[in-house]
Amino acid sequence: MYTQTDEAFRTAAERCRNLFLRKAADYGGSWRLFRLSSLTDQIFIKARRIRQLEEMPDRPAVPEGAADEYCGIFNYAVMALMRLWFPNRLPELELQGEWSAHDLPAGEIGELYALIIARLEDLMLRKNHDYGEAWRVMRVSSITDQILVRVWRLKKMEDNGGRTAVSEGADANYADIANYCLFALIRLEEAGDQT
Repeated sequence: MYTQTDEAFRTAAERCRNLFLRKAADYGGSWRLFRLSSLTDQIFIKARRIRQLEEMPDRPAVPEGAADEYCGIFNYAVMALMRLWFPNRLPELELQGEWSAHDLPAGEIGELYALIIARLEDLMLRKNHDYGEAWRVMRVSSITDQILVRVWRLKKMEDNGGRTAVSEGADANYADIANYCLFALIRLEEAGDQT
């Protein structure tokens, strides 16, 4: 239905995937030591920085811009979704012994990443159908706020031991965060702002 969005979505996701795989080559599976609550906090730190960049009248002290931060948030959300959607393929790491024995082969990381992207794209298509691509008329700053709202929700869920009364679970919030990041990257790309 929205072929331009489909292509832009895949391009933005590929940008994030390439960064993820390059970092995995440098750091291995060290990210697996993060607890879900730590991934939530990492997302918060990056989203908060984006919000500060949006409100900053002068040049930032650190060269990475909003697009880099959205890509980082996306990858942290993917890490969380890998843990939530594929727990049997990502068992908890032992903090003793040889850590390199717990590294995942690059091919398996790439496969899990591709499975996450496919599920996120399916979610995006279904939501775009129902919402009529409303994100295209949102300010990018509102997309940042949507991410921060979902981080707040995740923190509340984590504080409640993962229990919710009527709300979607953590995975739905991480998936929304991931898709909002891709929407922001698309909007920035279309505006010619890739900083």
